[in-house]
Amino acid sequence: MAVGALVAGLLALIVYSSLGLARVTGEICFTFNGRTECRVASGSTREEAIRTAAEMACSTMAAGMTDRINCTQSRPTRTSWNVE
Repeated sequence: MAVGALVAGLLALIVYSSLGLARVTGEICFTFNGRTECRVASGSTREEAIRTAAEMACSTMAAGMTDRINCTQSRPTRTSWNVE
């Protein structure tokens, strides 16, 4: 299930980026249950990029739906932005 969500998220990101709609790209890191994962994500806003990165990072760190919800609602521990 987590792998499927990760693949779906990556495909959505690729399609979205290839359409030229993404204007903000960043590397966003999250820490959950002692693990840190960083992901590069794009969106039309920083909030959208953070949400996308959270979904991708948390899919590998969280075990179960409750963990995943808690992880995706956490604040990023590090961000680095490129505005196009």
